[in-house]
Amino acid sequence: MKSNFKADLSKEKQLTPLLDIYYQKHLKHYTFERVSHIKKQLQGIDLILKDKQSGKQFYVDEKAQLDYINESLPTFAFELFYQKAGVQKQGWLFDIAKKTQFYALITSIYSDEKNVFTSCNITFVNREKLIFQLNKIGLSRKQLEQIITENKGVHGKLVLEELNAKTEGYLFFSSQNKAEKPANLILKLDYLRKTGVAKKLV
Repeated sequence: MKSNFKADLSKEKQLTPLLDIYYQKHLKHYTFERVSHIKKQLQGIDLILKDKQSGKQFYVDEKAQLDYINESLPTFAFELFYQKAGVQKQGWLFDIAKKTQFYALITSIYSDEKNVFTSCNITFVNREKLIFQLNKIGLSRKQLEQIITENKGVHGKLVLEELNAKTEGYLFFSSQNKAEKPANLILKLDYLRKTGVAKKLV
């Protein structure tokens, strides 16, 4: 079991120029600033978008499917809990210490034979709307925590009554193959768009 944190970090840096091209092209009403300050990054801010007209700022956390290069997945994993030194910790979705307002979900990441990233999809998710939607269907932080506690030691997929596993989502436990043993809520990108919590940028 290993953590790929450092490898992911270097891949993220290589991905940045491509993302910036997409932001410049598709976010014409906004200026954007990359955040390099580690404290802000730990608060879930990779990017600050600024509305050119109102001057209003939005904090964006970029989440990239770097384990699936040259693949197109219809889902995205939202981290609910993980383990550090045997202690269960709050994942980034419900973490109140995070100041994230939007997630930029980066999927369908393709690279050429020189390992240069050539294209990807970006879906913006409104974090507040997503949490509200989950609460509405009966999947609040507290309820999800209870389900996870009741299924300790489970590895793999867990179907939830509140979600259609084929078209909407399910829980997934990586208790055997990842050092952090995360419990993730796997949601279909189509479902996120249909419920109005997400919009595809590119």
